[in-house]
This record gives sequence, structure tokens and C-alpha cells, in this order.
Amino acid sequence: MRMRDPPGTFLPRNASARLRFSPGAEGKMAAPMSEGPPALEPGAAPYGNFPNYSRFHPPEGRVSLLPGGLLQSLFPAVARPLLGLDVGCNSGELSVALYRHLLGLQESKGCLDQPVAGKDLNLLCCDIDPVLIERAQQCSPFPASISFANLDIMDSSAREPILRSYLGRFGRSTFDIGFCMSVTMWIHLNHGDSGLMEFLSFLSSLCKYLLIEPQPWKCYRAAARRLRKLGRNDFDHFRSLAINGDMVERITQILMKDCAMELVCCFGSTSWDRSLLLFKSNGSNHEGGESSEQEQ
Repeated sequence: MRMRDPPGTFLPRNASARLRFSPGAEGKMAAPMSEGPPALEPGAAPYGNFPNYSRFHPPEGRVSLLPGGLLQSLFPAVARPLLGLDVGCNSGELSVALYRHLLGLQESKGCLDQPVAGKDLNLLCCDIDPVLIERAQQCSPFPASISFANLDIMDSSAREPILRSYLGRFGRSTFDIGFCMSVTMWIHLNHGDSGLMEFLSFLSSLCKYLLIEPQPWKCYRAAARRLRKLGRNDFDHFRSLAINGDMVERITQILMKDCAMELVCCFGSTSWDRSLLLFKSNGSNHEGGESSEQEQ
């Protein structure tokens, strides 16, 4: 993922809304046309856009923690297809793994199989890096159900038309479930305490459920060390962050006290010491929308 476009590396902000349509996938969102930035030095990914992220944090480490039939248990009475938003999808490996796991699809069977979990799911996956999005789209085995968009989620002028357009295709105003996997640190480092608060508030207003994997504080220090080792400037906000320490606790407090969400479950921790937390929105906009849609 992730946030602001570093000079000379990413596309201008106004380019993030210029999406092209994929051949054979009507309404499919894709990356903007671009030759892409040059490869970054190892460790030089100040927005979390590591080019080979899934090699050192494989998707199986997360999806294995999630119970089977999760969507059925969360949405037992919803007959329509569910909508999901994956923020900071990188090159899409985890997005595809989540899709397979939540629908009970076996990796060996491919994209023509019917979901066996009793639910259907459409995913919008976004990332700030156009090269990673291009790779994700080219490699996706589910082009009809998983859409990829190059987007800086913190740029409100870019995100509003893209999200509104996607939701409008389904006659919806919010997503059923959001995924925020190892993204919060990059928002926090590049946008400060207020940026993190804004980000969490935005997600909680847009998603009925939120599956989130916060990075622990030791990862903040490691990210700062990587930049210094490469002779680059430190993160603008790192030394002034007042929200620090136990980031699982701090983010849980923000979501519950400031964003009207409740903690549903902690599914445990990955082998690299990151907790997987599921929150539910108490907002009336989600409750009312779900109720009316179930009646249709």
C-alpha cells in the first residue's frame, strides 16, 4: 500500500482516478495505464509497497487463523452477494487467498468453481502502487469477482468517485466487510496520529465488519531503521507520535470509543506476532441498510 505518492515514484494523485477497463470484464476496475516506477531498493518501501511482500509474510499465515464458514456466521440472513473492501492489497496474493478461504474454494480447482460456503463475494482491492496493482490484475484467477484499483485511500478526492462508482454497481452505499492487513502502521507513519484516526473513522463508516491486523510498535522502529540504514530521511511523524506502545490495544480503543465499533473476536496471532481482530460497526447506516436489503 500505501499513502502519499513520493515524488518521482508514483503517479500524480489525479491519475489514480483514471482507471481503464479490463478486456472481457465489464465494469472491472484496474490500474491506470503506466509504465510504472523503477524497482525500489530492498527495504526502501516507505508506504509498505514491498514488491515481494507475500514471500516473507505468506497469506496462509493469516487465512489459517480464520474459521471456515465465517461469512455464513456473520451474514446468515443476507441472500445477495456480499461486498468486501481490501485496503493496501499489495500485489493481490492475500486478497485472493482471503477470497478462496471465505468462500471455501480449493486453490487447485480454479476460478470456475461455485462457492461452497453458501455465500457469494465481490472484492474491491486497492493499493497506492500502480505496479503492484498491475501485477495483481494480471495474475488474478477471479477477474469477475475481484477488482483491483490504484488508489491512495487517504486522498479523499480520489477515493470518493472510485468507491462510489464501485458501490453503485451493486446499488449499495457501504461494504459488508473490510480488510486492513498490516496497513495501519504505514498510514500512521506517513499521516501521523490524526491520519490514523481519520483512516479508522473512515473505514468504520464504510464497512459493517472490519478485519484488521495492526502492526506492533516494534515494526515502527524497524521501518524507521530501514530508512536510516539506506540514508533516507526518517518518517515525518515517527518521533512525534503520541499513539504508540501496544498498538493492538490503542487501535482497539480508537475503534470502540471513537468509531462506534465493537470487538467481535480475536482470531489469534500470526507466526510474526500480529493479531487478527474482527470488529463490527454499531452505526445505524449499516444496520438500516442491511435490514432493508434482506427484505428485498
